[in-house]
Amino acid sequence: MARFTSDDDAGTEGRALGEALFALRRERGLSQAEAGARIGMTSQGWGLYEAGKRPGLFRPDVQRRLTGALDATPEDLALLVGVVPAPVSPPKPPSDGLQARGRAFEAAPVVERRRLQLSTDDLAPWAAAGTVLEYAPDRWPRRDQGCIIEMDDGSLRARLYVRSDEAELVVRGAGALLTIERIPRARARSVAAVVARLDD
Repeated sequence: MARFTSDDDAGTEGRALGEALFALRRERGLSQAEAGARIGMTSQGWGLYEAGKRPGLFRPDVQRRLTGALDATPEDLALLVGVVPAPVSPPKPPSDGLQARGRAFEAAPVVERRRLQLSTDDLAPWAAAGTVLEYAPDRWPRRDQGCIIEMDDGSLRARLYVRSDEAELVVRGAGALLTIERIPRARARSVAAVVARLDD
C-alpha cells in the first residue's frame, strides 16, 4: 500500500531540509547572496529554499546543485537533518528462478578538515586577522576561492586561488590590494580549498 504524507508532514520535512541548508551555509561563512551567486541564483531564491518553501529541495539534482555551491554534498545535508540514506534492498527474485543482487549502501567518505588562524590582514576584506580558515587537504580550490598552500619549507600561506598550470600557481593576497602572486609549482607541496571561514 502506498504511503501518503500530509501537507503538514511535507512542510515539516521541507523546513528541516531548509534549516540544514541554512546551517551548511553559515558553517561556510557565506551570505545567501554569495551562495546564490555561485549557482546563478538570487539571495531571495536561496532564502526560499532555506525557508523550506520550494518543493524542489526534495529533488536530488537540486540538492546536489545547492550543496555544491557550499562545497558540500547531499550527504552532508542529510546528516544535518538526521536522515541517513537507507541501504538499497535487493529486488525480489523473478519468477523464473533467476536472482539479482542489489547494491549495498556505502557510507560517504570522511573528509579530513584542518584549521588555520590568520595572524595578519593580508586577505582583508575577504578574511581579517583572527579569522579561522577551515580547509580540506584533498579538495582543489575553484577560482576566487580561498586556499591554503603548503610550501616546500613547511610554511602555510592563505591566498585566493586564481588559476594554475604546470609551471606556477597564480593567487591573490599578501597585501591590502590583494595583489597577484605567482608561486612556482616546485615550491608548493600541496594546495587545499578553504571550505569555511569562522569569524569571531
